[in-house]
Amino acid sequence: MLDLSSLSDPIPLARRLIQAPSVTPEDAGALDVLSEALEALGFICQRFKFEDVDNLYAKLGSAAPVFCFAGHTDVVPAGDDAAWSRGPFEAEIADDVLWGRGAADMKGAIAAMVAGVARHLQSQGAPAGSIAFLITGDEEGPAINGTKKLLKAITEKGEKLDHCLVGEPTNPHMLGDTIKVGRRGSLNGVITVTGQQGHVAYPEKAENPIPVLIDLLNRLTTRTLDEGAPHFQPSNLEVTTMDVGNAPHNVIPAKASAKFNIRFNTAQSGDDLKQWIREEAAAAETGTFCEIDLDLTVTGDAFLTKTGPFTSLLRDAVKAHTGREPAMTTGGGTSDARFIKDYCPVAEFGLVGETMHQVDERVPVSDVTGLAAIYADVLDRYFKTFP
Repeated sequence: MLDLSSLSDPIPLARRLIQAPSVTPEDAGALDVLSEALEALGFICQRFKFEDVDNLYAKLGSAAPVFCFAGHTDVVPAGDDAAWSRGPFEAEIADDVLWGRGAADMKGAIAAMVAGVARHLQSQGAPAGSIAFLITGDEEGPAINGTKKLLKAITEKGEKLDHCLVGEPTNPHMLGDTIKVGRRGSLNGVITVTGQQGHVAYPEKAENPIPVLIDLLNRLTTRTLDEGAPHFQPSNLEVTTMDVGNAPHNVIPAKASAKFNIRFNTAQSGDDLKQWIREEAAAAETGTFCEIDLDLTVTGDAFLTKTGPFTSLLRDAVKAHTGREPAMTTGGGTSDARFIKDYCPVAEFGLVGETMHQVDERVPVSDVTGLAAIYADVLDRYFKTFP
């Protein structure tokens, strides 16, 4: 029987979550396990399925303000099971370390969220507002049928979030190192240059797309996008592949392509970057008989959560339990915070991410229990700060 006392320890729940092999987009029962725990705490749970992805929105209370924990129960594939020291979905504890896929990213943090709520309810009683959980099964995948659609669906039902904390593994080395208060934007680009195939001995009868592609890439890579922005490093463009697929030495190819990514800060916008790329492509195409096609996708714009009472209470709770002053940063990859920021202020704090996505993913048991204590303190401080 689940109750406040049993749920205040995050480890049993973390093990049950890890034992559900929820590799994107499979749920494998993970959300059933989480729903059972949350319902035992009094939450009303709603499931939202978009195509092949299952998602969960749970809420305790009906009043404002609404503090939301957000995260994902899907995990990346384990890879070669034989390469693991312990089974990737056995959730074994050895030498006070919890092993398994999702231990760090981020089933351990979700269990800590539930334990944090249980501890808050034990010490403070019913919240002076509401606590919500926004959990997706699509963060490690395309992120199409997860948080983005879930936020839209609950908003259409009249739900409003006031602040959100995402449990991504933000700490590089030790619990308490880092709180993420923003993220860089990301733009993926695919360039395809189409020319005219022909014999290398008769170049006048062909149109080589490779020099045109090189010209465009040179235009893009030689520009300094910016010198950085407050809380952000400089934006950077990286070419990730160039492909021609032309085996013969005596044939001018018909097509050449390349892929690139731009990680950008708040000095840039995705729309402005796309316009710049289109202008450079038009310039590279001018005077040639080649055609340049662009496929440009912004997977998220850069954002920064302003320093204020919300970020301060997060910092103070982390420092109180770890003795460390966490850095407030924006580095790293993307997360579902890029969708949440359009609805409410959002920050991220979770476990240490050194082993996430690796063989032998693991996290110290003390870190999971420590994170539960921090999350409980965050709730205590939140409902005193935002009555």
